[in-house]
Amino acid sequence: MFSRLYSILKLKCPQCRNGNILVGNPYQLKHFNKVNECCPNCQLRFKIEPSFFYGSMYVSYGLGVGISIAIYVILLLLGIAEGVIQNFVIISIFLILLMPYINALSKVIWAGFFFKYDPKNK
Repeated sequence: MFSRLYSILKLKCPQCRNGNILVGNPYQLKHFNKVNECCPNCQLRFKIEPSFFYGSMYVSYGLGVGISIAIYVILLLLGIAEGVIQNFVIISIFLILLMPYINALSKVIWAGFFFKYDPKNK
């Protein structure tokens, strides 16, 4: 369980959990939103059909909502949640800063729905 969560958070291939799904760091503008054609480790082909990763937009939306709720709860627990506008600005700043990682994470989670872990491909 923890190895799967670790591989998702580290943006690794869902089949071998070693190779990178993304071409580079999600925060590098040169490689922003670029997915490798195949896993560099197990040669799994990520794009099984054209526009395969469009479905990750739904996962990205869910992650954004979940992170927004978590930030709001943290603001409430810290006693910082003073007004609606202040909360909106703080949550928006966090989401803007996390957007590249959320986008990359949603692609890994989406691919995990279609490709299963195979310990032989380590």
